Amino acid sequence: MIKIGMFSSATKVKGQGVGSAYTELINLLKKYYSQELNIEINKFNRVNISHYHTIDPQFYLSTFFPGRGCKIGYVHFLPETIDGSLKLPWLAKKVFFKYIISFYKRMDQLVVVNPSFIEKLTAYGIKREKITYIPNFVSSDTFYKISDSKENLRKKLNLDNKFTIVGVGQVQERKGVPDFVKLAKLNPGIQFVWVGGFSFGAITDGYDELKKVIKNPPANLKFPGIVDRNKMNEYYNAADLFLLPSYNELFPMSVLEAFSAGLPVMLRDLDLYYSIIDGYYEPAKDVNDMNRKIINLSQDRKKLEKLEEKSKKAAEYYSERRLAKIWLAYYQKFSR
Repeated sequence: MIKIGMFSSATKVKGQGVGSAYTELINLLKKYYSQELNIEINKFNRVNISHYHTIDPQFYLSTFFPGRGCKIGYVHFLPETIDGSLKLPWLAKKVFFKYIISFYKRMDQLVVVNPSFIEKLTAYGIKREKITYIPNFVSSDTFYKISDSKENLRKKLNLDNKFTIVGVGQVQERKGVPDFVKLAKLNPGIQFVWVGGFSFGAITDGYDELKKVIKNPPANLKFPGIVDRNKMNEYYNAADLFLLPSYNELFPMSVLEAFSAGLPVMLRDLDLYYSIIDGYYEPAKDVNDMNRKIINLSQDRKKLEKLEEKSKKAAEYYSERRLAKIWLAYYQKFSR
């Protein structure tokens, strides 16, 4: 049996993808490999593998302790993905960015959730052979197609019964929330719902302006705030289209959740999506392209159904059963 020490503080901050990815992995390993893997969480006993999900200072210090086994770091962000997410003073940002890379360099192995970040890590002086790509995933037990009608779900969630677009993620500039707001203003006959909040409070990039929008949104735009993960599936099923207008991402959990719920997906056309989910979503170049396609899809049920089929195929490819085998093989390879 392989003894694994999992280290994470991600679940302390609600409404952000790192916590969701961590929770999914822990549940997956316990579900499929309780006999093969002995998992400890935030304990500093001797182990075969130490898997670091967050970069807390106490976790960094633990890498110098004996008995850590193979030290594996989970790369959920890079310095460039922090820009547009958090608003930090120049000096604090410089120190924090150096710390991020220093933490990654302390690892024996790194796991990235998007292959496009392998080259970026090597540019920081990290050896290519230390980096492995393993995609995110979500459980079909948590995110799935609900048999109840959209009308009933909307009533339950206090939403209007009309064409509905949902966006999910932290309320911040990087997620493209200002564009989501603009699209709501351009389409008063369509209901827009953004599920998420300011997970990091006032240091969130664009906090002041976005806070004003939340307090006084357009009549057709709702901000229910941070919603418990076990209730998120209802929001996906109540919608007709999922829209994430982010300017930068790694591998957003919300997209996988939408796929798993069978919801048609539209994303900003970013290069980083090509290597992971190309062909499974409707790409849009900018807010004008999004607007044009939203109008078209809201009037064409057949096109929506085709996108729904693509989402189902994506969910099959990123199934937890397939990823469970990949993770077990990875741990077996690097166990010490």
